[in-house]
Amino acid sequence: MRDVVVAGPGEVFDVELDADLMRENERLARENADLLERHDVNAIDIMGSIGSGKTSLLGQMVRRLKKKCRIAVLEGDLTTTIDSDLIAKHGVKTVQINTGKECHLDANLVKKALMKIDLAAVDLLFIENVGNLICPAEFPLGSQKRIVVVSVTEGPYMVVKHPFTFSGADVVVVNKIDLARAMKVSIGKIERDIKRINSRVQIVRTNCRSGEGVAKVIEALGIEQLIGAI
Repeated sequence: MRDVVVAGPGEVFDVELDADLMRENERLARENADLLERHDVNAIDIMGSIGSGKTSLLGQMVRRLKKKCRIAVLEGDLTTTIDSDLIAKHGVKTVQINTGKECHLDANLVKKALMKIDLAAVDLLFIENVGNLICPAEFPLGSQKRIVVVSVTEGPYMVVKHPFTFSGADVVVVNKIDLARAMKVSIGKIERDIKRINSRVQIVRTNCRSGEGVAKVIEALGIEQLIGAI
């Protein structure tokens, strides 16, 4: 049985809230970052639309890394534990964060979830955000790095329609590359769109169902170097 953090009334900071509450989220994110740093925990936030392949990517990375370092996972979703059930099968500490009707995690909910984890026993923390490419980008959580997953099945315009999301990414994963021809989507164009928005970002092509490209995602995030320093 895994822990579940449920958002109570008024606990989720909404995108439409005023600047004071946005600043409060930023303050809590800094507190989370400080807490993680004190415990030498490296945190990675994973964003993407529903069905883009976030959980598949996460499962592939956890499977490859769980014998090399101590991993914990925070899973964001509206109401279910479907994704956390899948990740928990890999034998890592998993905390479900249910936001109710809200379309994103915020620093307050992550702070609550971190209280469910023995951070002294964790080296690497993955935070899978709620499936959405709009709201989560507005809410820093305290992670050191951010991945955005985009699937070719989402069509050719997903990147240009959500520029803010991609502008803050450290790594963008272009997933389901095996379906590009069937979807008549140019992977090259998607990559060019990403680079026009964020020239410093690293882009990795993947098929997370087969595992193709996952090792390159781990490399792009510098996780192996982090593990070597543990």
